[in-house]
Amino acid sequence: MNVFVTGGSGFIGANLVRELAHRGHRVRVLLRPDSDLRGLADTQFEPVQGDLSDSALLRKAMTGCDWCFHVAASYHLWLRDYAPMYAANVEGTRHVLDAATAAGCSRIVYTSTVGCMGLPKPVNGIISPTDETTPVSGLQMTNHYKRSKWQAEEIARKMAEQGSPIIVVNPTAPIGPRDVKPTPTGKVIVDFMNRQMPAFLDTGLNWVHVHDVAIGHVLAAEKGRVGERYILGHAQGNWTMQEAFAVLEEISGLPAPRLKVPYWIALAAAYADEALARVTGKPPRAPLAGVRMARYKMFFNPAKAIQELGLPQTSPRQALMDAVEWFRAHGFVKK
Repeated sequence: MNVFVTGGSGFIGANLVRELAHRGHRVRVLLRPDSDLRGLADTQFEPVQGDLSDSALLRKAMTGCDWCFHVAASYHLWLRDYAPMYAANVEGTRHVLDAATAAGCSRIVYTSTVGCMGLPKPVNGIISPTDETTPVSGLQMTNHYKRSKWQAEEIARKMAEQGSPIIVVNPTAPIGPRDVKPTPTGKVIVDFMNRQMPAFLDTGLNWVHVHDVAIGHVLAAEKGRVGERYILGHAQGNWTMQEAFAVLEEISGLPAPRLKVPYWIALAAAYADEALARVTGKPPRAPLAGVRMARYKMFFNPAKAIQELGLPQTSPRQALMDAVEWFRAHGFVKK
């Protein structure tokens, strides 16, 4: 297959490009001139220089492509100006999906986020993981990142209804190799390894190996139903932060933080941190949006992707082990 990928230099994107190339597909990757290519080292692909705002370039670059994966996104929990985020995540998505449809791609996979899914709620004190059928509305998109991704999903949904062969995938919290920035989830691991995680909030994530997420994208193109959403996560990956740190302690030999910070203290600190950020221009260490999201345990049920796509289920423990090994090998951990 001839395949076009946006966001190929990012965490999920680099792993996806590597997986596609490994399977023998011919891959074109949209890259900005300043893209960090470390995640694409030793991977065969054809670079296409440009950005999401250039509709004409996108249409030309996708000519002859069978599949399109739109993975690129502006992922920030704090910015002084959020307009560029909406331009990339909303209008950029419109440009890519329009170009892929016009180019005649037989499958278009849009990478969204579980932040666009309904929030898990406790039932008799037990968190019930949510799935693709859980009711959700735009009112639940409480920060700019989630709101922009929700608006982009709406574009994808409407275009699928109009005949575009679009499938939406919603990764949970991927971890593993080639997290070069690192992502906010990867930074949790890096901070743990560098002893910069003195305390934690009572929150939780669905941890999933990034390799499984990359394969899930390919499976969505091969088997996904047009117009459907698929949570790319792990059935046994719903761990609290305390549980994840306990596994990291076993893997790394470093002690896990023991201090659990009450939510209201973290919230107050985030307000103060963001007030300082507005003065200095430096991103806050604990963005208000991140603390607010941490109020909920982001537990999800990926059964649909497992049953319909055959989503692989590498253990979250192995994912953490691979992430720790990669961060250590690539200089992210201080000696």
